[in-house]
Amino acid sequence: MPDTFFDPERRRLAISRLCSLRPDTPRRWGTMTAPRMIAHLSDQMAICLGDRPSAPMRSPMRLAPLRYLAIHLAPWPKGAKASPDTFMRQPESWAADLARLLAMVLRFGAREPGGAWPDHPRFGRMSGDDWAVLSDRHFDHHLRQFGA
Repeated sequence: MPDTFFDPERRRLAISRLCSLRPDTPRRWGTMTAPRMIAHLSDQMAICLGDRPSAPMRSPMRLAPLRYLAIHLAPWPKGAKASPDTFMRQPESWAADLARLLAMVLRFGAREPGGAWPDHPRFGRMSGDDWAVLSDRHFDHHLRQFGA
């Protein structure tokens, strides 16, 4: 079974790792700062929770086999291009931004996997299970980026 945000232990681990960060935590790769990464993850969560619509992108990843491969199987490359919709929020207050993100992680866990889920800008139609695996992998990628 893949790691998924529907697993309470995976969410607890992500929250613990997020809480271990500071605004000045150095990155291991890339250009984002820790506050920018928190804002970026918040943008992704706002899309998957349906809090904010996202503009669809033309992408071969909208095809079901490629979407499945990218979300569930392919290694997560450093420097992968993210949807512009996941870079909308600007960092404001570390404490408030982190609290907002943690609340969204908890809301995610309260959702029904089989319910209606929004489309992803690049991947298109997404199930709850797709969002849960993608979110777990996305958070893990950026938390590793900051050594958490």
